[in-house]
Amino acid sequence: MITPILLSGGSGTRLWPLSRKSYPKQFAKLLGQDTLFQASAKRLSGHGFAAPMVMTNADFRFVVAEQLAGVGIDPGAILIEPEGRNTAPAVLAAALWLESTDPEGMMLIAPSDHAVPDAAAFRSAIAAGLSAAQAGQLVTFGIQPSHAETGYGYLELAEHPDDYTTGPVALRRFIEKPDRAQATQMLASNQYLWNAGIFLVSVQSILAAFRTHCPELIAPVQAAVVNGHADLGFFRLSPKDWTHVPDISLDYAVMERAQNLSVVPYAGGWSDLGGWDAVWRESHQDGRGVAVAGPATALDCDNTLLRSEDPTLEVVGIGLKNIIAIAMPDAVLIADTSRGQDVKLAVAALKARNAPQATTFSKDHRPWGWFEILAIGNRFQVKRIVVHPNASLSLQSHHHRSEHWIVVEGTAKVTIDDTERLVSENESVYVPLGALHRLENPGKVPMVLIEVQTGTYLGEDDIIRHADLYARV
Repeated sequence: MITPILLSGGSGTRLWPLSRKSYPKQFAKLLGQDTLFQASAKRLSGHGFAAPMVMTNADFRFVVAEQLAGVGIDPGAILIEPEGRNTAPAVLAAALWLESTDPEGMMLIAPSDHAVPDAAAFRSAIAAGLSAAQAGQLVTFGIQPSHAETGYGYLELAEHPDDYTTGPVALRRFIEKPDRAQATQMLASNQYLWNAGIFLVSVQSILAAFRTHCPELIAPVQAAVVNGHADLGFFRLSPKDWTHVPDISLDYAVMERAQNLSVVPYAGGWSDLGGWDAVWRESHQDGRGVAVAGPATALDCDNTLLRSEDPTLEVVGIGLKNIIAIAMPDAVLIADTSRGQDVKLAVAALKARNAPQATTFSKDHRPWGWFEILAIGNRFQVKRIVVHPNASLSLQSHHHRSEHWIVVEGTAKVTIDDTERLVSENESVYVPLGALHRLENPGKVPMVLIEVQTGTYLGEDDIIRHADLYARV
């Protein structure tokens, strides 16, 4: 059996404003009805695959579980990294975990934010590389280039792949992201593939590779696994030991040094969606190269992507050429399609002036549901709060604010100090400053309420949790 290792951290700044540190691109529905994370999990499921293992961080643990449940996939272990340390420590932690549960098993290491249109063709490529991986090779997957891309690393092959279906070929070397001229030369030579960052290896082969090429990682990562602990349905790696783990990618730590590497060439379509230009290429386009999503209208436009992520916000483009326009409730991006890789520069500029839109959304996902800010003033804030069926907020209090709750859909079970009551649609309740309170949804449909906060300070850090189903106390 092959255990998929889904890497699900990172911030995805090049797809700002849709992807941000608080909710990166793998959890968004960029293409189709599934999120990229859900599509990745579905692509690596079924015959021959074990339950997926997910490497993520504490902020995303409930999102991961919720999205897997949304597509009917029961995960294996969900390992929580105390902080991001790049891909090598994450992969090593996964391998050490599997060594204790499936020591002779196989691992398919894959980012969870890639687009692969033909899932069946990709599974065939995995099958083509399986024998080599079982024999001790570190098998990677190289993508047939469709254009001179400067945003990807490349793989130089030791031989030309005459047939993209026969199986692994020898790898000569890894190449860093090239400039335009170099990328054009490599495209013409047919001797280079895009580096997809996807690997099929045996547990024992990848552990041996770490011991040979990056032995300094073994002790701190192993300690983080051994000294970690279960937390609800997750496993937290030890934060104390994780602080000693170097920040290094899997390519640098192992793959660029290893001699037992093979490449499965793949021509079935792939994108890491590393910029809005890539999203435009992967989107359905009309005869003039125009792609729209959400409430968006293009008039006399060419080679343009118009996208609105707010059902109440219409985006209209007139006479545009080579333009990307992305509208969110709190931010709008307009860029030339050739500058897709520069969006990260805009995020850096927003961070430099402490603009909250650089990293966070007005919509905030929580383990019990989500909330979004509708209005904010000097001493007030209005939120829409959506609570999943049978979910509950923490038992909490505030030092600086009081709250009014108005239920607009469903029924809420409300606790205020020693009083407990049901609040139905079109009913309201007042939570005084300092009162101990809890909000629950006892029903079978989502419960929606409007919360009006008033006080001298309205920040999220003015929440004192006294009890919590999600172990956030």
